[in-house]
Amino acid sequence: MASAPQPQLPLFYKDLLPLNSREHGDWKVSPFDNADFLAETHAIPLTVDEFVDAQRDYPIVFTAGDNPLPIALMGLNEGVNTFIGDDGKLVADVYVPAYVRRYPFILAKLQQDSDDMSLCFDPSTGVIGATKEGQPLFDGESPTEYTTNVLEFCKNFEESGQRTKAFLEELKKLDILMDGEIAITRSDTPDTPFVYRGFRMVDEKKLRELPTETVETLNKNGMGMLIHAHMFSLNLMRKLFERQSAQGKVPAPAANGAAVPTAN
Repeated sequence: MASAPQPQLPLFYKDLLPLNSREHGDWKVSPFDNADFLAETHAIPLTVDEFVDAQRDYPIVFTAGDNPLPIALMGLNEGVNTFIGDDGKLVADVYVPAYVRRYPFILAKLQQDSDDMSLCFDPSTGVIGATKEGQPLFDGESPTEYTTNVLEFCKNFEESGQRTKAFLEELKKLDILMDGEIAITRSDTPDTPFVYRGFRMVDEKKLRELPTETVETLNKNGMGMLIHAHMFSLNLMRKLFERQSAQGKVPAPAANGAAVPTAN
């Protein structure tokens, strides 16, 4: 079976195969037994369509660099996900980012010189195969309703990605992003704060200084709501730190309060 071109695989994906009825006509897909693939991931890509829902559970920040992307923080240190329970499953009653719900499927280009994208999957997960149990992917040569819904979900995700890209381009034009930093002091180490950097956030001062006409435009086109969802979510940084601390997953602070990157 030919793999899809994969110069650099996205987060979680270890391999990619294009889904087709000729090779996978009798294959089925089963739900994941746990969230092990997510357990050591502290930052999940997010689209702007998810900001309002995600900001209730996670801090939303932007990656560092010239081309920032929004991420939902599930932990403040690399390798730490505070939302995975002792049973290896995602804790109940929290928003699950679309990036996670999409896995192990994805739309990918089979030919780099073409914009056409095909539905692919990660065969290394063990949840897709020629098994007796599970959800059928094809009915003869035709995709089942399940597969059709998966394809539609992946298409919607790609469209959300384009809207996210446009949003970030506007933020860059407005020049209201700044390097983020948060210092959290714990009662048992009052003189040595935990300092987190390595992410970007909206500069509240620059936002307030925008011309009235610009602010009105942001409010009309929906960007204002997205910006404020991001800013409100930053209040969850301390709550996330407390979750991590309660789980015994906070590293000892450096003597000089050196930073631990939250996103790369």
